[in-house]
Amino acid sequence: MTGLVEHNSDRQPPARHRDFVFDLRPIASALRNAVCNRLASLDTEVEIREQLRNDRVAALSLSAGGPLAITVHDPRFYRIIAMHGALGAADAYRRGFWTCNDLTSLFRLFTRRIGSVSRLERSLAWAASIPAYAAHLMRRNGTLDARKNIEAHYNLGNEFFSLFLDPTLTYSSGIFETGLESMQDASIAKLDRICAKLQLEPGMEILEIGTGWGSFAIHAARKYGCRVTTVTLSSQQLEEAQKRIASAGLNDRVSAQLRDYREVKGQFDRIASIEMIEAIGHHRLPEFFHTCASLLKNDGYMAIQAITMPDQGFEDYLRRTDVIREYIFPGSCCPSRQAILNAATSASDLRLVHLEEIGRHYALTLAKWRGAFLSNLQPARKLGYSDEFLRLWHFYLCYCEAGFAENHVGDVQLVFSKPGHVHRDPAPLPAIQCPKVREQ
Repeated sequence: MTGLVEHNSDRQPPARHRDFVFDLRPIASALRNAVCNRLASLDTEVEIREQLRNDRVAALSLSAGGPLAITVHDPRFYRIIAMHGALGAADAYRRGFWTCNDLTSLFRLFTRRIGSVSRLERSLAWAASIPAYAAHLMRRNGTLDARKNIEAHYNLGNEFFSLFLDPTLTYSSGIFETGLESMQDASIAKLDRICAKLQLEPGMEILEIGTGWGSFAIHAARKYGCRVTTVTLSSQQLEEAQKRIASAGLNDRVSAQLRDYREVKGQFDRIASIEMIEAIGHHRLPEFFHTCASLLKNDGYMAIQAITMPDQGFEDYLRRTDVIREYIFPGSCCPSRQAILNAATSASDLRLVHLEEIGRHYALTLAKWRGAFLSNLQPARKLGYSDEFLRLWHFYLCYCEAGFAENHVGDVQLVFSKPGHVHRDPAPLPAIQCPKVREQ
């Protein structure tokens, strides 16, 4: 009987009741060959190595001597990749089943072949992706679900984020004029640029949607003399933001609140939202813009910094889930530029008056975060974070860096105004190249 072997034991049953068990070795070998052959079909320069029981490493023939090397530490790697594609790759990496000598470069290589990789994943793992996508659809960002989704990402512990963010605790792309600035200087430059685009003046009433740890609210109040109301759904972020606001002596000018933006009342001169729109959800974008327009005075501006997916393929993105939405930020959805504009025009009277792409700056931001993260693995372990958790976050940082470095994912600053109000455009940013940062 093909695929079966007799089960031997000291006490053999009668012949008519002889037991049989599956020999899984042919299946394992087939999965191994399938994964290696599929990777080879992508014409990649990646060597596959296997860690043997005696700690020797055997190289397979995929691309012997290539600059990038995947080392398989557990043969379950092949089954997980074959059945679950990119989601499986993240899970297997988290569990220590494989490593790579340069994870960011590996993801950049795959991003350059994104069409082939997507077809490969559909051919290997289409069935297993259905439950993950169904679970993603259940994470709707209603008032209650939105808070749960935000807390799943941001309530991981303020101490954890402080291990790799700069002292401003700004968890969004910085802006580098030369590429040589510190991460703190790049974060402050980004805050200044958004304030310039909003044309802030002393005494203005500002609403910030998505507090983070308070860097924008503190900056706008301290440097520009504005009064800021900032709202968040993360209790841990709010606690730290309030401490930082108090430490800066700004309690009289900044009010940080645990509140859904849909619950905010009043009228504001300006609205700012920095990389929060990704938590809205595609189907709720019109509601977001309608609410913001109702909160903005007739001569007001709104500035948004948004991580964006390409317009090409955006519909396909909406029909599946991915590593970020499955393991890092449940309920999230990075909109496309067109999706943002469609929502704004269909649900509000807001006009787009300025747009600037800063995605290359995010690649460098993530490289700096990754370097700080890898330098602080031991302190993270002392705080109680497991190796599985830390490997997943390493995977996440490299995965995102590659997307921005290859211009597959964007980061855009947009300014909207009410009808008939003239907005003075700031000077454009100089372009920078994203230098390569090696694995540490």
